[in-house]
This record gives sequence, structure tokens and C-alpha cells, in this order.
Amino acid sequence: MKEFVILGYGAAGFAALIQANELGVKPVLIGYGPLGGTCVNVGCIPSKRLLRIAEMYSPAVRLHQFEKFNIRPDYESAFLDSRKIVEMLRKEKYENLLSKYDVEVVEGKAHFISTHSVKVNGKIIEGKKFVIATGSSPYVPPIDGLREAGFWTNVEALNPDRKINSLAVIGGRAQALEFSQIYKRLGVDVVILQRSKVLLPDWEPEISLEAQKVLEDDGVYVVTNVKIKKVEREEGVKRIITDKGEVEVDEILIATGRKPNIDLNLEVAGVQLNEWGGVKVNDELQTTNPDIYAAGDVIGGVMLESLAGFEGTVATKNALSDSHKKVDRSTVPQVVFTQPNIARVGKKSENAESRVIKLKELSKAAILGEERGLIKMTVEKESKRILEVQMLGENAGDVINEATLAVKFGLTVDNIIDTVHAFPTMSEALRLVALSFYKDVSKLSCCV
Repeated sequence: MKEFVILGYGAAGFAALIQANELGVKPVLIGYGPLGGTCVNVGCIPSKRLLRIAEMYSPAVRLHQFEKFNIRPDYESAFLDSRKIVEMLRKEKYENLLSKYDVEVVEGKAHFISTHSVKVNGKIIEGKKFVIATGSSPYVPPIDGLREAGFWTNVEALNPDRKINSLAVIGGRAQALEFSQIYKRLGVDVVILQRSKVLLPDWEPEISLEAQKVLEDDGVYVVTNVKIKKVEREEGVKRIITDKGEVEVDEILIATGRKPNIDLNLEVAGVQLNEWGGVKVNDELQTTNPDIYAAGDVIGGVMLESLAGFEGTVATKNALSDSHKKVDRSTVPQVVFTQPNIARVGKKSENAESRVIKLKELSKAAILGEERGLIKMTVEKESKRILEVQMLGENAGDVINEATLAVKFGLTVDNIIDTVHAFPTMSEALRLVALSFYKDVSKLSCCV
């Protein structure tokens, strides 16, 4: 019987492998598909590289400085560049790492045949402890005619088989926003079709409305509160029929979220599911089978590379060393890597109050030529303890890390105010919004 078995070799699985070795355990690592999982192959790495390529061209175009030169990144070259980054990082951060650790790798799809054993490639592997880290897959909604007409998920959108002129993105959350900006800045006409009344429907309303303005500034058509009735295909054109009219495009991208990969015969293992359709765990990442833990996207809910890696480490520590370390998902930051970024951390409570400031109050925003956006801070009324921060602005993905520390360790607005921030930086936005609980920041000089 093996001491430790890891199912999945993406971010959570590799973190589990590394932690197991640090605890003196040689694990069995079972996985299928490209080594490294979603993020490095068809997720964060290629998509953020494409966003960066598009970002480098956008200020000149948006400010109309070089409009007559028609400056724009080349479509084919952009995707070729992103594939090179994927190949490099997969090799450096995953393939080469296997030779540096003590691990038995098994390629194949596993499923449980008992509470302490799995079968893979016809071979039975028994284990004392397990970590399920099998990740997630794109969720495809049941739209009439969609499968017959054909569509893209993030996989095809990051590796297009041809150059397209028009794209319809179905969805209105992080993935939809990022791909819309990528393709628009690569010269493709883009329309977003979102069933909710706003984009990013579970974010603060000020952020949702500003996000739509950002995309519309780029030339993306945004249609919200729309119901898709049917999809048809005729002579290479794909027609989307909605309750607000019809849209004809070259391709359709489904960006309606992801579903946990739970095709593992979990019932036999005594592992139950949660309200998201993922593996049910407690705050120590232990499933309903006390010898099986889970980490990352397979749990459902918030699905992030950074969270998956962190949970892979925590689950392994708890499984092998009885450390009882807990995971608090409420203090995990989330970022939409459009330009400007959209970021948040924390959650509200009933006894709370909020303040919002526009980033035009920030000197660094003017220096960067990017004054769009805002920051909203929510605090506990009596103590002024920071509960939540949401921001849309340049470099918000970096600024949110300071806000994460504030939320995680229960800091107050006074703690932020009493901390000198480097000038000029975007992180000053946190200090300004903290000050706004006491005074009108529009009446302050640059460095107060």
C-alpha cells in the first residue's frame, strides 16, 4: 500500500507533491492530459501573455497618438508568442521538476474502486492517504443548436485554427471580459452576450458598470439581460438568436464558467459532493472520507491557480502530518486581468459602511495616462476594520495584495492611513479611500 496518492498533476497536484517530499514522503502522482493542468497550458499563462501583448499597443491607440499608423499586434504572431511561453514554463516549472523530486508518476485516468484504492490503466493502486486535485473543465450551457453549430472554449480560443473577423462571447465574468479584450485588441469585432443585468454580477455595482465602460471604450459591444434562444450555422456563419435580436459571427466563445472534474467514482470512496457540484470538504480540506483530501478547482466555488497551489500544500500537510491547518477562502484575492485590472478581496457584513473614490484623484493615474476606474472600501461601522476592497484601475491586481493583508489580519482604516505609502504609486489608492472615511480627498494635495 502506498503512503500517499495524488490524483491530478496541475497546480494543486504539484504543490502536493512538493509538500509530500518536504515531509519525507514519496507520493504516487496520477494524471492525464498536458502536464501542469489548465493554468500553464490553456489558462492563466497564455491568456495573460496575450493580454500583455494587446496591452502594450492599447495606450497609443486609445489616446489617438498613432491612429494614422494603424498600430495593432499581429494576430498570428500573438498566439505563436503565447504558445512559446506555455512551452517554456511547462518545461521549466513542471516537466523538469519531476526529476528533482522523489515521485512515482502514473499517466492515466484514475477512478476509485474502494475507500482506499483506485484503478488506472487496469492497475490497482492502494493508498493510505489521498489528495484529489483533478481540476475543472469548461461548463457548456444547454443552448439549442449550439453543439451542432460548433463553438470555442478557452482551449480553442487560446489556440485558434484560423484568423477570425468577428466573435460572440457568451458570458459576462472574468474569462469573458479577458477574452473580449484580447480579441478586440487583435482586430476582431467582439460582442458580449450576458444573461445577467450587468457584467460581473456578484461584484459591487460601481465596479460592474465601470467594467462595461472599459470594454465599450475598447469597442466591444456589450449586451446584458439577454436570453439566447437558439444557435444556427449556415455557410460558415454562426447565427445567435436572442430575445433582443440576432447576431452573426465567425465564431462563438463559451465563457460561462467551469465545472469540477469529479468523474472518479467518488461514491465508492465515500466522498460526497457540495452545493457547487464539487468535492465536499471541511475547512481543513478533508472530505467525508477522513483519509481523502481535496484541493483546487475540484472543490468548486472560487477557482484560482494561486488558491489551488495553496490548498494542495495545506491538504498534504493535514493528510500527512496531522497539522489541522485551515483554509479561509474569504480572504483570497481575485483579479480580472483586463486593462485596467479589476480586483477584489473580502466580503461584507450587515453592520458595515463603504466609501468610493475615483482614481482620477491619484497622481500616479495621471502619470500613467489611465485615470479610469475607482476603488471601494467597506468597513465595520464601529471599529473601522476593513472587510472588503474592490478596485478597477491600472495595476489593481498588484494593489489588491496589500488589501488582502489588511482583510486577513483585521487591520483598520487608521492602520492604512498611518502607513506611509510610496509616491507616486497606484497603491496610494488604498490610503486615499481610507482617508475618505474622515475627509474629502478631492481637497487634499498630492502627498497628504
